[in-house]
This record gives sequence, C-alpha cells and structure tokens, in this order.
Amino acid sequence: MSDTESLAGDLFAEPEGYYKPAPEPHFASYERKTTKQPSTISLRLVGSSPLWGHLLWNAGIFTADYLDKHAEELVKGKCVLELGAAAALPSLICGYNEPKKVVCTDYPDADLISNIQYNVNHAEGLSKDVSVEGYIWGNDYEPLLEKIRGDGDETKKFDLIILSDLVFNHSEHHKLLKTCQDLLEKDGKCLVVFSPHRPWLLNDDLGFFETAKEYGFKTDKIDLVTWKPMFPDEDPSTADVRSRVYSFFLTFE
Repeated sequence: MSDTESLAGDLFAEPEGYYKPAPEPHFASYERKTTKQPSTISLRLVGSSPLWGHLLWNAGIFTADYLDKHAEELVKGKCVLELGAAAALPSLICGYNEPKKVVCTDYPDADLISNIQYNVNHAEGLSKDVSVEGYIWGNDYEPLLEKIRGDGDETKKFDLIILSDLVFNHSEHHKLLKTCQDLLEKDGKCLVVFSPHRPWLLNDDLGFFETAKEYGFKTDKIDLVTWKPMFPDEDPSTADVRSRVYSFFLTFE
C-alpha cells in the first residue's frame, strides 16, 4: 500500500464532481435598429466572468443603438477607444460605420480578451481598423496610442471614448477619468452609459459625474430610458431603478 492510500482510497484526492467545469461560452444576437448591414450581429459571451463579460448588458445595447444612429457625427473617420468592452458590441458597431480606427479594450484577462478577439475576427465585413488590447485603466497609454499614431501624426488622441456600464466600479472613477482626460482630443467626447444595478448605490454611480469636474469635464445628459431590468427576479421594489439606462456625454470645458 502506498503512502497516499488507505482502505478508503486516496485520502488526498478530491471527491468526484468536487470541481465543476467552467460554463461554456454562449451566444447572443443583437438586432440593429437601422437599415445598415449586417442587420444582426452574433456575439460570443464568455461562460462566466468575475469581470461581468458573460452578459449582454442593457447599457451596451443602448450604446450600440446610439452609435449606429449617430455614426456620421461620432464614428465616421474618427479614432474610437472603448474601455471595459466585455463582448465588444459598441466597438463592433463602430467598426461597421467607417471609423478611422477602433481600439477595443478590457482588463487583460486571457479568456476575456480572446473572446473579444473572437467576436472581432468573426464579424463579417467588419473594418480591418478594429484592434483588441488588454488594458488596465490608468496604466501606460503607449500601447493604445501607437494604434492610432503614425504618418507624421505623433500627437493624435481619441475622438470618442466609450464607457458602457463602468461607473458601478466606484473605486476606479479617478483612474477612468484620468485615462479619459489624457487620451481624449480637446474637441472629443466621452459617451458614458450605465444602469444602476445596485439601486442603493445610485448616488455613488452619479458621483462619477461630479468627480469628472475635477478632470476638466462638463456633463451633458443625453437620455434616460426605462427598459426591462437585467435581473427581473431580483427585489421587485427596486425594479424601477434597475430598469433605467442613463446616458451622458463628457466634453472638456
């Protein structure tokens, strides 16, 4: 009998089924609200993610709708940066609207970044000017800027920065805003869209826009819509707040 065996078997072996396999990736479809092609975009979502990349959020859908509708002004011929992209729907929409360059980023988790790259690679007819980069807010900007600089334009920054469902991360507000401050063109815009998934912290979510003043930004409200909440089975008394989708522009004063 070996040192690790007993009459009951291997004492150090985990019971069968102790480690459950990670959920498999799954797909979601997004239907564009315009006559543009393709009319439907298929997105692969990671099976599970502590970074929330496993769902297609209301804020992401609103952002995509808005960008498609206002692409002439916001996207066409522009350099676009998406922070915290998850499945990258807004970046894909930008890629279908004749951008100069789209840089799609999220936390450098291997599964998350490879999933974004999968969506970019499998988006039929997508502009070749969409690149994917792992990025931690507030870190070195050079890997992002080198994507849009060249041909003598060594001072170029982003014309549009997309922040979809990021303001819930209250501890990161300063890093997000510093990144936007440093990477946005003087006449550029940050598109900020979010839903209050934790209604009791709505004031902290909205505090992002107060903090934005410290970074030289002014806030312009775009819209406030009410959609079906992401988690309808949660506390019904908070459904009204959770169903909201807020949208704003940040621009420099």
